[in-house]
Amino acid sequence: MRLQVFAWLSEQVQRHGDVLPRKLLEQGFVSPAGERIVLLGPQGIWKPRSFQLPLSITTSPDSPYDDAFGEDGALHYRYKGTNPLDPVNVRLSEAGRQQVPLVYFHGIVKGKYLVVWPVFIVGEEPARLTFRVMADDAMAMQELQDRAGVSETAEGRRAYVTASVRQRLHQRGFRERVLRAYREQCTICRLKHPELLDAAHIIPDSAEGAVSVANGLSLCKLHHAAYDKMVLGITPDYTVSIRKDVLEEIDGPMLKHGLVGLHGQALTLPSRKQERPNRDWLDRRYSEFLRGA
Repeated sequence: MRLQVFAWLSEQVQRHGDVLPRKLLEQGFVSPAGERIVLLGPQGIWKPRSFQLPLSITTSPDSPYDDAFGEDGALHYRYKGTNPLDPVNVRLSEAGRQQVPLVYFHGIVKGKYLVVWPVFIVGEEPARLTFRVMADDAMAMQELQDRAGVSETAEGRRAYVTASVRQRLHQRGFRERVLRAYREQCTICRLKHPELLDAAHIIPDSAEGAVSVANGLSLCKLHHAAYDKMVLGITPDYTVSIRKDVLEEIDGPMLKHGLVGLHGQALTLPSRKQERPNRDWLDRRYSEFLRGA
């Protein structure tokens, strides 16, 4: 049954990307046996009726994702309540003892969840009321199907995969928060197709304020590329500036309407002031644009 769940999730990720809507997960799918399998429920530790052990664990969108990871690199997932002997906690502990693969849903923004599978309970810290969780890859599923047990290389592999999951949480979280702030449209041309939109950083990802929405711009693929390549700049006063040599070019309608015609245009900004681009960061980036121009 878990393999059917993983196969269904794979289809949804291919169709929608790895951030899925909650409604889709609550609806789930009908198994070949005619049973509706719901993947996410009202409790963070979720077990469908016909399952003996939990199927998924969920982190709320309101939980800061960095707080979920410990210095050991593992995801530290909290017990239900404060009683380690609560039946829900006992079942999740048993899933760890048997090394049963689980699905992890991390809420990026309200109603949208990054999906990761398989993940495994690899330990517990009762004093801190937490389970230790590590992600794995297709190799783990092959080992389980071959009944080979956990391989000697699994620990290192899980550490690597879990680190990549943490990075994905950062990237997807930034993207979803920025696009939501801009009402899922390009701040320059107002294109409203999310699949053609990116969350562009004003200053590099490694710099201060990198994860803040105020360090992001919702840009379509064309304007994101133009912004990164210094063809297009954005002033601290929220207006578009096109590089001088490009303004002087004569070409087809894409150049004319997609770039040149936008020179001097004001951005479409988030309604919440705290989510609007930071003027100091824009000024720093615009100075680089002027030097390049």
